[in-house]
Amino acid sequence: MISATDLTMPSAAPDPRPEAFTSAADWSLERVSTLKSDATIAVVIPARDEEQSVGDVVSAIAHDLGGFVDELVVMDSLSSDRTADVARQAGAHVFSVADIRPDLGVHPGKGEALWKSLFVTRADIVAFIDADLTEWGTHFVRGVTGPLLADPQAVLCRGFYDRVLDVDGHPTLEGGRVTELVARPWLALFRPELSHVVQPLAGEWAIRRDAFERMHVPMGYGVELSTLLDVHDRWGPGAIAQVDLGRRAHRHQNIHDLSAMATEILATAERRRARSGGLAIPPAATEAVQLAQLSEERVWKERTVVVAERPPAITQSSFSG
Repeated sequence: MISATDLTMPSAAPDPRPEAFTSAADWSLERVSTLKSDATIAVVIPARDEEQSVGDVVSAIAHDLGGFVDELVVMDSLSSDRTADVARQAGAHVFSVADIRPDLGVHPGKGEALWKSLFVTRADIVAFIDADLTEWGTHFVRGVTGPLLADPQAVLCRGFYDRVLDVDGHPTLEGGRVTELVARPWLALFRPELSHVVQPLAGEWAIRRDAFERMHVPMGYGVELSTLLDVHDRWGPGAIAQVDLGRRAHRHQNIHDLSAMATEILATAERRRARSGGLAIPPAATEAVQLAQLSEERVWKERTVVVAERPPAITQSSFSG
């Protein structure tokens, strides 16, 4: 199986078109199992206080894809509830971010959980699935791994879907607010060649391990955008695949939390724009940002948003991924 380190920047990669994607229906279990050959697959589920949903996600993958998935891992991101116990009982190998390489410190955040998963998994392809899903299917895993198994030039596969948002008890397809109001406008302005990416912040995606372990990883929500930009910058648009996963519903965050998420996304994007343009990295895009938010009581509250990044995992001592 060709690895990401064997690939070079395509000399004449075709321009990706908006219609250039596959559907999850194209990646049946029979097909991906045949394509898998001797490759190995890890599914990593980052989770923080998700005891209500993580068990269903884990058990569905274990039941439907037990012969296809080699490693089923839940990364417990400092949960205060029974997330770890529920996930373990459902059939996952559970690791706490606090217990993995404690010499490197520990931080809350999705990116931190994904980065530390590289120290406890070994698979050639790593697929990430969110823990708070309520409307989904195990075709998510088949869908995001299929293109990487079928095409040795593909490094990253991003899923996309109709995002269901519950508004006053009425489901709508108006989810993905940070995607549509922050991430995609930024791409249209500064990376128009990636404007065809439907959901650059989607939590369901897969990447070749030996590519991911060589990337800087934001500790928080910037990890989806950072991998998209980093793969594009190193291997070109031809290394990025997309798959239509249908519909997805999950627990949504309030507007103040989305503001913090948007800050992380912009810091991640601006850091890479500065780096590729030979510019100085904006001071606010280095370690942490103080985000001022006005409460309903008209009181200003300062919120610290961490925008720091972890170095490539492969550079850490004793890394044996």
